[in-house]
Amino acid sequence: MSVTCVIRYEIDPFQREAFEAYAQAWGRIIPRCGGRLIGYFLPHEGSNFEALGLIDFDSLAAYEAYRARLRADPEGRANFAWAQARRFILRETRSFTETVAGTLNAWPQNPLETAP
Repeated sequence: MSVTCVIRYEIDPFQREAFEAYAQAWGRIIPRCGGRLIGYFLPHEGSNFEALGLIDFDSLAAYEAYRARLRADPEGRANFAWAQARRFILRETRSFTETVAGTLNAWPQNPLETAP
């Protein structure tokens, strides 16, 4: 069973570029520390302040080991500190979801196919 950490961010919409740089840094850091980064997502339509980060793990124990490595990672600590100094993240929540077998990264065999 894999679990996905869903991080919901409320960001300052006037500092969208700062959040984007923050997320791009995690694209290097998270895999190095043992997480499978699904992606970070910026608001596009609708809300201008809700962003998401999704990271997959084999188990909650794997997540805890990842967190320990993340706390020891110099670039990870620097990214957290930079976000705190710039204050572009107004609120952050985490929840853990269980992946439904056969649905993660399920793409059509032929990209031209459409769902029924």
